[in-house]
Amino acid sequence: MEVWEIVGGAVLLLIAVITIIICLAQEQKSQDSMTAALTGASTDSFYTKNEGRSREAILAKITRVLGILIFIITLALNIVPIFVKK
Repeated sequence: MEVWEIVGGAVLLLIAVITIIICLAQEQKSQDSMTAALTGASTDSFYTKNEGRSREAILAKITRVLGILIFIITLALNIVPIFVKK
């Protein structure tokens, strides 16, 4: 096993753990929006207007980026050894 494979595996493991922690830190979305749609209640509030700048939105963006990194690193760790020959 090469050194870069070990380092890549450690980085992949670290990113996976961080992703799990961030996913657990996010709040679950409630079903209030569905109820409001059926009952005709207004859903305009300060929170819904500023949803893109909230803590949950930031955590969702970080989760998305880390998921993409996991995908790319996993592909790199499996494809690069094919082209690198001893």
